[in-house]
Amino acid sequence: MMTDTDKRSAVLSIGRIYCDLIFTGLEELPVLGRELFADDMRIAAGGGAFISAAHLANAGRKAALVARLGTDALSSDAGRQIQASGVDLRFVEHSADAGPQVTVAAVIDEERAFLTRRAGTAMPSTLDEALNWPEAKHLHIAEYATLHEIPALVRLAKDRGLSVSLDPSWDAALIYDKSLLQACTGVDLFLPNIEEAEAITGSASPEKAMLMLSATFPHVALKGGAQGAWSISDGVILHAEAEAVPVVDTTGAGDAFNAGFIHAWLDGKPLLSCLTAGIQSGSLAVQSAGGFDMSLGEP
Repeated sequence: MMTDTDKRSAVLSIGRIYCDLIFTGLEELPVLGRELFADDMRIAAGGGAFISAAHLANAGRKAALVARLGTDALSSDAGRQIQASGVDLRFVEHSADAGPQVTVAAVIDEERAFLTRRAGTAMPSTLDEALNWPEAKHLHIAEYATLHEIPALVRLAKDRGLSVSLDPSWDAALIYDKSLLQACTGVDLFLPNIEEAEAITGSASPEKAMLMLSATFPHVALKGGAQGAWSISDGVILHAEAEAVPVVDTTGAGDAFNAGFIHAWLDGKPLLSCLTAGIQSGSLAVQSAGGFDMSLGEP
């Protein structure tokens, strides 16, 4: 007989949905007053919530997107791509004021420059329904900006018995906020990259930054790109090397890492195995433009 625990295995992934315009094949990053020409451009559905959910679905984990999607042409195009990804869309709210949300990414080797427009609120009308979904086991918050807009989000998830993960994501207006850690109270798994961890803790040392973050979070996984990734739990620090793969575009690689790590973590795998799973998922993402290769979602 299937128990309630067996039924609860799905991940809710909350955050904004973007239409990513990704320019590749550049010789330099944009500067004021100069026009650059890219060798290629791709239009892809983006946003950490979608990218993590898509990689979770590709790994065999049921994942539902909790988000708002605009009704404009760019949002509609992103929506069509998301439908092909294998992500459960029952909790996506469609609203005219939710778009267009666009990120322009200029990519040169492993360096990127971004220009992003947000629209409307991050709070979907479907939130309560999503948190009460009988299949939900875990809530992944794709950016601290979402938690900043919905301060009760972690408490609401914990009240429903869900574990919670958070990727702070880079937002210059929020990443240096001294109240950030206090606002994250209750988060079980924190998933920053090195730059974000340094901004939050003031330490450029991955090991020192993790020790500082572990005072707030029971589990921390730190993404270092070509340096691999680290984790800390109960004071024990682990490190896993990066994979040597051809890099086309690193956009969304951190969100893909999150998916791989969370999938293994929810299955109770050892933390080193979680790191390896995260790195494998991130390595898959960097080998194509955009955070998720849509061919993976095709039957």
